[in-house]
Amino acid sequence: MNVVIVLGHPSANSYCTAIFEAIIRALEDGRQHNVSAIRLADENFVTAMSRDERIAYETAQPLICAETKRHAQLVKQADALVFVYPTWWSGLPAQLKGWLERVFVLDVAFRFNEKNKIRPALQNIRHIIGVSTYGSPWRYVKLVNDNGRRTLTRAIRASTGLRTRTMWRGIYALDTCSAADREKFIADTTRKIVKRLSKDAQR
Repeated sequence: MNVVIVLGHPSANSYCTAIFEAIIRALEDGRQHNVSAIRLADENFVTAMSRDERIAYETAQPLICAETKRHAQLVKQADALVFVYPTWWSGLPAQLKGWLERVFVLDVAFRFNEKNKIRPALQNIRHIIGVSTYGSPWRYVKLVNDNGRRTLTRAIRASTGLRTRTMWRGIYALDTCSAADREKFIADTTRKIVKRLSKDAQR
């Protein structure tokens, strides 16, 4: 199974990065998956869509940058997308949001049919998995709406096939979690992701 995993935290020593690296190791250990890791901060990925990109967005060739072309190709070949990021201000970090805006364009995430109706283009995707850290407790997150989660499991899923499965893992009130709680979350999360994807890969 081709798995694309995206890290949306800018710090190399963050807890998100620890989760990200643990998932990669777990998936690669089983040797059932081809893992492509995208570390947005390490690549100095530019968040904002440029003026030229916005103009190109309205054309049949919306991808004009080498980095977005490369990432788009990985996404188009993927069976599973895994996102690891911190929830800040109830949403996606700017770099991850910008990545979606610049990469998930015409003929990557969607296309138009003969009646000029939008249709999903990512029907190759069978799994969307999100893993997020939250500074706030679960009740507060639920109250203010978890916009990042909605973007990935609803909006992005709408660009995939009807059979695409989603999985969500969140650790809440992170600042007050013990080291043991953090380690357990990583262990449980990696185990569940490997189980989900490996079971599908064996079909």
